Amino acid sequence: MIPFNKPYLTGKETQYIEEAVKSGKISGDGVFTKKCHQFFEQNFQFKKCLLTTSCTDALEMAAILLDIQPGDEVIIPSFTFVSTANAFALRGANIIFADSTGVNPNIDADKIEALITPKTKVIVPVHYAGIACDMNKIMEIANKHNIFVVEDAAQAIDSYYYGKPLGSIGHLAAFSFHETKNVIAGEGGMLVINDDRFVQRAEIIREKGTNRSAFFRGEVNKYGWVDIGSSFLPSEVIAAFLYAQLEQLDTIQDRRIAIWQRYWNGLYPFLSKKGVQFPVITDGGTNNAHMFYLVCKDLDQRTRLIEALKTAGAWSVFHYLSLHKSPYYEGKHRGEELVWSDYYTDRLLRLPFYYELDRTSQQMIIDKIVNFYEGE
Repeated sequence: MIPFNKPYLTGKETQYIEEAVKSGKISGDGVFTKKCHQFFEQNFQFKKCLLTTSCTDALEMAAILLDIQPGDEVIIPSFTFVSTANAFALRGANIIFADSTGVNPNIDADKIEALITPKTKVIVPVHYAGIACDMNKIMEIANKHNIFVVEDAAQAIDSYYYGKPLGSIGHLAAFSFHETKNVIAGEGGMLVINDDRFVQRAEIIREKGTNRSAFFRGEVNKYGWVDIGSSFLPSEVIAAFLYAQLEQLDTIQDRRIAIWQRYWNGLYPFLSKKGVQFPVITDGGTNNAHMFYLVCKDLDQRTRLIEALKTAGAWSVFHYLSLHKSPYYEGKHRGEELVWSDYYTDRLLRLPFYYELDRTSQQMIIDKIVNFYEGE
């Protein structure tokens, strides 16, 4: 089978892991963690970066930093991974689900303001497939109502919006380095802090609520428990693996963009005439080639296409199920119809996409999809 995803190794991961082990410090915030932080802060102008064990942890840190309390309201798209909502639900927030746009699965910025109440504290735009949400409008709304913005940039490494790196626009942002992402650490994530108000406290929360980081910099003569927090920082083994990937970011991105473009060139001219919807890049946005997806006519067509590709030896997968209809939150949802979220839930299909996907395998996938739609 051609897998949906295959982790790519640059060749230096094990070398750097060995270096980390031999250094005698394999707990967090060692040499490779600092190298990763510097890479992001220098290359993407993020104000402050902190590696975490996952994007989920980064989102949970954001919820603590923003002092989310029971009864606070947080606006997020329904078409997203559960972590986007769960991070704030853990703090007692009421999740207010927003619909996607009809153009792509990103949150519909035009519908956000109608959801705002005096209890609204945060908006969490999710840059689906690494494609920017309408951040100008979202930040305008947030500033008008004095609301924080946390960018869920899990899929958005090396993607931009009017020249600004995604993750640099909101007050906070969360990235993922899960093995399905463009650059990986197996599991791993990062919190980006763009607002000076949160820098010092972010370090404390990440270190179990202690001022341990300040102690190791010599800023205090002892450290203790000064706030709530948890153990959010990853080991040097994870940071070493990630740094090997970051060194090859441009190479990885060039390859992924070429694969994305081959899908587009092979599928769009024919399938667009069959009513199939393709990824649409937001005005001002860029394509970081995180994934390539199709939006089928209906659930039945998607199910049959998945089976046709599987029979041919290729593994394609659908994506999120609308969170407002999830078993956990259905009874808590306020009841609005979220038509476009349900639309993508039933129709969106992700094609195999990874660095080592060769031309022959990709052409087979393209041919099989075209043949399928010739019969539709």
